[in-house]
Amino acid sequence: MWYLKYNTLNLKPTRKTLRTNQTKPEEIFWNKVRNKQFHWLKFRRQHSIWRYILDFYCSELKLCIEIDWDNHFESEWIEYDNIRTEFVETVWIKVIRFTNKEIMENIEWVLESLGKVLK
Repeated sequence: MWYLKYNTLNLKPTRKTLRTNQTKPEEIFWNKVRNKQFHWLKFRRQHSIWRYILDFYCSELKLCIEIDWDNHFESEWIEYDNIRTEFVETVWIKVIRFTNKEIMENIEWVLESLGKVLK
């Protein structure tokens, strides 16, 4: 029987590396949502589901936040992101994407947009 695996040991080193070497937009977003600062919700960084690592995950809402680099707009990344998003959504997790530029230039708008999704 197939079942969903979260935070598998084989991805642990990768998750740790991603947390240690987070991008500036990830750092900005994390500093706004960590320690239940955002609507008293617990977010996790670099949470894995099956073979995919999610940038940020809130288990209470089954919500994934992805912060996309500029290369995510190239055709091979678009295809990969679509497959990945489709899988994540099949296990009832909502995926919301923001760009690096949106995070860097207007984090308050990002948080306001995210807040609207919560309502």
